[in-house]
Amino acid sequence: MSLAVVFKSAEGIVLAADSRVTLNVPRGPENAREIIPAFYDNATKLLKVNGQDHVGVVTYGLGGLGANAPRTAYSFMPEFEDVLLINDRLPVGEFAQKLSDFFAEQWLATMPPNVDGPDLAFLIGGYNENEPYGRVYEVFIPSRPKPYERHLGNEFGVTWGGQKEYVDRLIRGFDDSLLAKIQNSYGQSSEQNQRLFQEIAGSSQLPIPFQFLSLQDCVDLTIFLIRTTITLQKWLVSPRGVGGAIDVATITRTEGYRTVQQKQITGEY
Repeated sequence: MSLAVVFKSAEGIVLAADSRVTLNVPRGPENAREIIPAFYDNATKLLKVNGQDHVGVVTYGLGGLGANAPRTAYSFMPEFEDVLLINDRLPVGEFAQKLSDFFAEQWLATMPPNVDGPDLAFLIGGYNENEPYGRVYEVFIPSRPKPYERHLGNEFGVTWGGQKEYVDRLIRGFDDSLLAKIQNSYGQSSEQNQRLFQEIAGSSQLPIPFQFLSLQDCVDLTIFLIRTTITLQKWLVSPRGVGGAIDVATITRTEGYRTVQQKQITGEY
C-alpha cells in the first residue's frame, strides 16, 4: 500500500512518504484459507543516492522485491550506487531511467513470471543544472518502466500514489471509484468517462494556488495529506496501508537535497 507524495513548487521540490509495510499472510487449511494482514511501521521509502545531491526518490506499491527472499527498495540502494558508478551530476530524467533499468533487472531476476500484484513504483524529483524549476518523473516496474514526466516546465502541483483515495477526495474532490461506478451504472465508454473526469476535475479540485506557495507551505501540505490518511484509517473498516513516521525532504536549485524530518534507529533508552 503506502502513500508517497511529491510536490513541485516554484521554490523547490518536496518528497514525502509514510513508513508502513503491509504483509498479507495466508493462514489455515487450503479449503478454508484466510488472509491475515501484518503491519510494520519502520520501512524507509524516501531514498537518497550518494553523489547525486540534486535528486531524490520516494517509493510505494510492492513492499518487497523477490519471491523467495523479499527485499525492500531501500535495501537495494547500495547496489544501485555501485552500478551507477557516476559521481557527476545526472539530469533528472537520465537518473530516473537508470533507476528504472536497475529495478527492472532486479524484477526479472527475482520475481516469478506473470505475478499478480502491484507494481514497484517510484516518484523521482530533482533539479537539472542551470534550470529554474525542478522536474518530477514517475516509474512503474514492471508495467511502465519508461519515466513519465509530470508538471512540465513552469507547471506546478502535487503527484501522489499508493493508497491514494483520501488524497484524491481532498485535492480532486473524488476518487477513481466514482468514475468506475458511473461507467458501470450508465454504460459509458472509457472515452466518455475520460471527458467526464476532465469536466469534474475542473470544477471540483481544491482552489489551491500551487504556483504561489512557499516551500514551507508545500512541506506543510504534503505532511497534512499523509497524516490525514493515517488518521482517517483509525476509524475505517478498510485496509490500513499507511502508517508510521512521515519522512520528508526538500530539493532546491541552490541547496540540493535536504532532510526535513526522517526517523532514526534508536534503542530502548
